[in-house]
Amino acid sequence: MPEIEISEKLTVFLIFLPLFFLSIAFHEFAHAIMAYKKGDPTAKDEGRLTLNPLKHIDLFGSLVMPLISFSSGLALIGWAKPVPVNRSYFRDPIKDDIVVTFAGPFSNLILCFVFAMVFSFAYNQPSLSQNTILIRILFLAIYLNAFLFLFNLLPIPPLDGAHLLYDFFPGEFTARYLNLGLYGSIILLLFIYSPLWRYFSYALNFIIQSFLSLTGAKL
Repeated sequence: MPEIEISEKLTVFLIFLPLFFLSIAFHEFAHAIMAYKKGDPTAKDEGRLTLNPLKHIDLFGSLVMPLISFSSGLALIGWAKPVPVNRSYFRDPIKDDIVVTFAGPFSNLILCFVFAMVFSFAYNQPSLSQNTILIRILFLAIYLNAFLFLFNLLPIPPLDGAHLLYDFFPGEFTARYLNLGLYGSIILLLFIYSPLWRYFSYALNFIIQSFLSLTGAKL
């Protein structure tokens, strides 16, 4: 029995990785293209204006953290290498930075909706709904992108939510908070392992169920 459980977890992890790389690449591409449209060529000049996942993978966030979460039994989580943004190129630094920052999480919300539509279609087709692997992959894609949307809005560095916090409340305190570096990752890990994670999970499940209901999937 333990061997079966490990095998199932490994299967989920192997399915998760390509979906994760695709989703974070789309997320970072959204940041890069929106920054470019707002006049900042930095990401484009550094080769980040692409959907190629290899350009966006962060060693800790994209590989180590997913392995840790997989091994510990927590939700499979991680993040990509942040796209470089130079606010000095923006006509309106605060307003444009909000748009560029929110573009990343919003791109995952779009993917979540697209996968929910495909899931709904497959789930309601008898010939397709019997394919448990397909249904599982589609549901994992929905879960992953809903997760990335919500997770990246957390006001904890290095996530997008911390940048939005600075944009809405600019000042010395939020600027120093935004640049916590490794300490931000430690705060993030503490949050993940804290009782507060339960409320994050409630919000995540609400988003997933809302999208499934919106697209007509009946679970």
